[in-house]
Amino acid sequence: MRLTAPRVAPLRDEDLSPEQAEALQPVRNGKLGVLNIFRTLAHAPKALSRFNQWGGYVLSRRNDLPAREREIVILRVGYLCKSGYEFTQHTRIGLDAGLTAAEIEAIKRGADAGWSPADAVLIRATDELHTDHFISDNTWNLLKQHYTEKQCMDLVFTTGQYTQVSMMLNTFGVQLDAGQVLDPELKGY
Repeated sequence: MRLTAPRVAPLRDEDLSPEQAEALQPVRNGKLGVLNIFRTLAHAPKALSRFNQWGGYVLSRRNDLPAREREIVILRVGYLCKSGYEFTQHTRIGLDAGLTAAEIEAIKRGADAGWSPADAVLIRATDELHTDHFISDNTWNLLKQHYTEKQCMDLVFTTGQYTQVSMMLNTFGVQLDAGQVLDPELKGY
């Protein structure tokens, strides 16, 4: 974690304005509940509402990347952005989506860590988007051997979304939710 305390404190239920409470309502009944990320973003309720709509697309079946592959991308972004909160949250989600603990560990090592060609090119494309904000022709052509055009687009959408999420989490100092454990490689970031 880059910060040991929040710069923008998560809002408690008793401190919510009516508009903030309304913006949090969609996540109240969700599987994960009202996490610190949502309680923090509730300081900007209009932004939170739109954030949840776009994030809902990225995490839904409307995103044509299969859940396992989507989680590879999200975890790689979280790791590259040194976002302890993001990597921690999506480790659990990735395991639920079919990733193994060994694969999650390999995500940190990159595209050359023994992946299948299809998984390796996802990681390589994510790395290129992270470093250059562009997928090279060579990597794009390799992606197209394994993924549809819409899946390639969703890879870019997912990388962009979780880069933004990581920037918010890191800068606002969103702390882990109760019961979570930070990956040791992300301590001190």
